[in-house]
Amino acid sequence: MIEFTLNGKPTSVDVPEDMPLLWVVRDVLGMYGTKFGCGIAQCGACTLHIDGETQRSCVTPVSEAAGREITTIEGVGAKPSGKAVQDAWLNREVVQCGYCQSGQIMSAVALLEANPAPTDEDIDAGMTGNICRCGTYIRIREAIKEAAKTIEAK
Repeated sequence: MIEFTLNGKPTSVDVPEDMPLLWVVRDVLGMYGTKFGCGIAQCGACTLHIDGETQRSCVTPVSEAAGREITTIEGVGAKPSGKAVQDAWLNREVVQCGYCQSGQIMSAVALLEANPAPTDEDIDAGMTGNICRCGTYIRIREAIKEAAKTIEAK
């Protein structure tokens, strides 16, 4: 049994230790918001948080989650920063096809938690590795700036 906290709830799974965390979250636990994109940690669609840090779940063995706090797109909105980012994503109409957006949001939340007032360069650096095939990068940047202002105002 591998035990961890998932979106604030104690969770245990009986799976092989080398099973990618992405498949545990999606196939075992039925949380489909985290997406499979490339399988080699290059696109960012599978991004989630482990102890508040972004992690590509497609290449992370579930054994690395043992005893740790895992946050997925389903749980990130419970944090003020997550709620601010999700609201800004809607306000700025970031989503086009939407496939990459859960990973984009998870990276944006981690960025704002580490740097609550990012510059354009900070945003570009913080979002590196998250690919949007629809090219909504300008709206993503605008949404991150809006979320930062919302967080600052609170």
